[in-house]
Amino acid sequence: MKNQTKPNYLHTIGNWGLMVLSVALVGWSTVACDKQDIDRTFEGPYFVRFTDTTQTYKESYSKPISIQVHNVGPQLDQPITITYTVTGTARSGKDYTIQGKEGTVTIPAKASTGNIVVQLINNANNILESSSLMFTLTSVQPSTLQVGFGKDNIVGKQFRLTIQDDCLFGGFYTGTQKYVTTTGTQTASVRDIEITSTDCKTYSLSNWNIGIPFFSFDAVHPQLTFVDNGDNSLTVPSQTNSELGTTDRIEGSGAWNPRDRKITLNLTFKLALSSGKDTTLNYTQTYTPQ
Repeated sequence: MKNQTKPNYLHTIGNWGLMVLSVALVGWSTVACDKQDIDRTFEGPYFVRFTDTTQTYKESYSKPISIQVHNVGPQLDQPITITYTVTGTARSGKDYTIQGKEGTVTIPAKASTGNIVVQLINNANNILESSSLMFTLTSVQPSTLQVGFGKDNIVGKQFRLTIQDDCLFGGFYTGTQKYVTTTGTQTASVRDIEITSTDCKTYSLSNWNIGIPFFSFDAVHPQLTFVDNGDNSLTVPSQTNSELGTTDRIEGSGAWNPRDRKITLNLTFKLALSSGKDTTLNYTQTYTPQ
């Protein structure tokens, strides 16, 4: 009985040995393939493409918009010249302009990026719609590069700029206010004050804290609501503010100049500065579009 059991035991060990050897060979083969794939270097072709695919701005955005094109490859010792087309519903000269030569963007020598620069035109007319521009890269020089990559070189070849219509007073402003101190008349200014509206009638102003003496720090950006009366006059309805006391109120009137688009607000603050005593302060502020 012992002589019959021993060969079966050895046979089992032999089978396990073959299995371990097979697994080891497969593992070695897999590692060898992975190493070969890792060591494989990219041989091109290199290409140019838009860095982004889409961006959205309100027409009241006053700063130049840079649409970046980049070279996916080593920097060259010569400029890269890329041609493009522009299509879409936005109107050149009415909704936007392109700085420099339209249809061509250059990546300078020893650089990786170039920019198409678009300037929006704020023709706010209280019609809240959107228009768009589609930029399409068409060719590149030197010819050792290609436009886009992937199937039909479609990836990175196009860029969409969406332009959202804004209300008549929407946008960014610089607020200015003159006030009298013990040393004379002072002028305070604050940039990047945003005015927004969802219905082109009632507007929210993001910061009316312009040199007002009872605010001694810049971190407070109190909001203000005003109403367009439809005849270039404005109304600041009586309202409270979380940055003031619960019994304090703000109200006033204003005007919009259609020539230079400046907004003037005449504000009255009724403040409870001490128990049982109210103080009324009047301020005139001017908001100039940026």
